[in-house]
Amino acid sequence: MKLLVLGGTAFLGRHTVAAALERGDEVTIFTRGRTNPKLFPEAEHLVGNRDRGLGALAGREWEAVVDTSGYVPRVLRQSAELLRDAVGRYVFVSSISVYADFSRPVDEESAVAHLDDPFSESVETDYGALKAACERVVEEVFGERAASVRAGLLVGPHDPTDRFTYWPRRIAEGGDVLAPGDPAAPVQLVDARDLGAWLVRLAEHGPGGTFNATGPAQPLTLGELLEHAIAALGSDARLVWTDEQRILDADVQPWMELPLWVPGDEWAGFMRAGIRRALAAGLGFRPLEETVRDTLAWSREAGEQRPTLTREKERRLLAGG
Repeated sequence: MKLLVLGGTAFLGRHTVAAALERGDEVTIFTRGRTNPKLFPEAEHLVGNRDRGLGALAGREWEAVVDTSGYVPRVLRQSAELLRDAVGRYVFVSSISVYADFSRPVDEESAVAHLDDPFSESVETDYGALKAACERVVEEVFGERAASVRAGLLVGPHDPTDRFTYWPRRIAEGGDVLAPGDPAAPVQLVDARDLGAWLVRLAEHGPGGTFNATGPAQPLTLGELLEHAIAALGSDARLVWTDEQRILDADVQPWMELPLWVPGDEWAGFMRAGIRRALAAGLGFRPLEETVRDTLAWSREAGEQRPTLTREKERRLLAGG
C-alpha cells in the first residue's frame, strides 16, 4: 500500500509508520522536519506546514492517508480538500475527549462537545470540541471513505506525556506506593503500537465511520493494572490506597501529576468508553505486562521525563502529612 502519514516521527505517528514499514508498505511522511527528522530513512520525507504549506503534497497520489496531527478544523480542511481526489481513504486520529459529558459511559452515538466560540483555535482550552469539529470536516470531504478514530489514553515507548510512564517507573522503585482512591476504579488505555498497527489496517481495508479506540478488550481496574505492573516488573512495591480527598487536599493534581486518577462524579464515565465497533473492526491488544516492561525500558533509556508526583510529596502523603 502507498500510505501517506501526516505527522509520523513523535509518538502515535512514529508507531504507525513503523507498523506500515514492517508490513512492507511504501510510506511517505509529511512533517515540519523538526522532530526526529532522521527517523525512518527508508520512508519518503516531505517537509512543509499543515497551515498554508502543503505544496509538497500537490500533484501526488496515495492509496490512503493517516492523519495523526490534525487539531484545528480550518487547518485540517486544507489537507482534506487537497487530498480529496489523491487518496482512497482518510483515517483521522481524533480523541475520546470529543464527548460533551463524561458523567456516564460514552459510545460513538453520545453527544460531542461544540465550540462556544466558533472561531476558536485554542487547542489548550477547546481540544475536544476542536477535534469533534475536525471529524465533521473529514466526514464532509470524504464521506464513507473517512474514518475518525477517537483514541483513548495512549501509552507505551516514546510517550511524551508521562501519563502512564509514571507508574512503571514508580513501581519499579518498590516500597510503599501511593495509590489513589478506589482500586476498583475503571481504567482504559491502549498501547500506541497496537493502535498504530490498527490504523494502517483501517487505512487499507476500512471500514469507515467513527470508532472509540481504547482498551483493553475486557474491563480493567486501576488496582488490577497496578498489580499487573508489580508482577511484570518483579517489584516489591506495596500499594497504599489513599482517600481521594486527602490527596486533593495535598494539592495533588489528578491525571497529569498523578496519572490515571480522575476523581469526581463528572468524570465517572471517562474510562468507560464503549469500544464494540473498534473490536469488531479488528483492534487488538498486546499483553499489559509487555507494555509495562517496554515502557519502563524506554523510560530508563530516554532519561528525564515530564515531572509528575514527586517522591517528597508522595512521602508526606504516605506519612499522613
